[in-house]
Amino acid sequence: MTSSMKITLTKQPADSQWGKADVSYNTDGAAIHLSGADELRQIQQAARKVRSQGIESVELAGEHWNIHSQWAFAQGFATARQIPTIIWAGTDAEKKRLADQLASASFARHLTNETPENLSPMSLATQAANWLSDIGGDNVSYRIIEGEELLTHQWIGIHAVGRGSERPPALLELDYNPIGDDAPVSVSLVGKGITFDSGGYSIKPSEGMLGMKCDMGGAATVTAALGLAIKSGLNKRVKLFLCCAENLISGHAYKLGDILTYKNGVSVEVVNTDAEGRLVLADGLQAASETGSPLIIDAATLTGAAVMAVGTNYNAIFSPSSELLAHTQTKAAEVGERVWPLPLDPWHQDMCPSAYADTANSRPMKGGGAGGASNAAGFLSRFVRPDAQWLHMDLASAFADSSNELWAAGATTHGVLTIANLIESN
Repeated sequence: MTSSMKITLTKQPADSQWGKADVSYNTDGAAIHLSGADELRQIQQAARKVRSQGIESVELAGEHWNIHSQWAFAQGFATARQIPTIIWAGTDAEKKRLADQLASASFARHLTNETPENLSPMSLATQAANWLSDIGGDNVSYRIIEGEELLTHQWIGIHAVGRGSERPPALLELDYNPIGDDAPVSVSLVGKGITFDSGGYSIKPSEGMLGMKCDMGGAATVTAALGLAIKSGLNKRVKLFLCCAENLISGHAYKLGDILTYKNGVSVEVVNTDAEGRLVLADGLQAASETGSPLIIDAATLTGAAVMAVGTNYNAIFSPSSELLAHTQTKAAEVGERVWPLPLDPWHQDMCPSAYADTANSRPMKGGGAGGASNAAGFLSRFVRPDAQWLHMDLASAFADSSNELWAAGATTHGVLTIANLIESN
């Protein structure tokens, strides 16, 4: 059995032979030297350094660890190929919470890092449903609407985006209900589940397409968040909608100039087949609105514009409600994650005009033009029930194309804890 390296935190600088290093090693293990700035970031960076030394199992020891610093270490220590082996510090309750967080994040990480060949739309929907059923038991029920059956239910966005693939698109509708058949739905979750995004006829270049197995990161994020909340004893009814499709090119694929007319009557001209995420989310948001839940949260790897705006260490958030935005920032900070609000005004609905339909799905220019992330959120707002509290999370920080000082290459799962905290606190 491999022994675990003991990792401690200290406020003292490293001994002189280590210079200004933030990690030093001794016969007992390693020490992370905190300098008093952003300590969670320092710890995550130090964890990456420890992992790069080939260390696969650690014990977090000593007096300075808390639940947030341990989670920061875990996020830096995780890799795409292995679930980290960590012996946690703290109380039994803290150890259980950390173990639950790691199990939920590892599920999301595995799904997001899976090869596109292995993760079809139906496989994504089925794996998410089975995992949540294992956690929630008899409190979980679900159905998967697949292929041509989507048209019967008027889910035309998911069908249009996915029809170019030989593997059919699907909508997962899952109900977690621990309190009875007539219980109101407290929260509805919607996740973008594009298992591979070629861009369709608006085809991506190879370097832009390589990481597009991550385009179902929104579905993985909301699924993992709900699983974590259930593990924590969630006692409210939550519905989950995963909009699953492959965006491929074929004789059956949807085309530029097509017009889709949604269940709510909104007509959409397709001016960019690579702006497909908002087309599938439009169905999911309508389904979520039909539940009557007072809070709707969607998560998606939606726009490069969000990455340009907030970088890769924040997720961008949008809502018509300034109170919900502030609440989300508070809930993210409570779990050591980072979100930042971007503009969403009523007029953003009209920023993708069409001469042929009520709206276009983007603007016919690179990246959708200026304000692309807000324009995408404005498009989505057309499909949300007006009296619902709605939060849109554009997951700028969900995936690292290559390893960096904070993350190993692949899924980061950044956003899971924020959404779980919102579910639990609503």
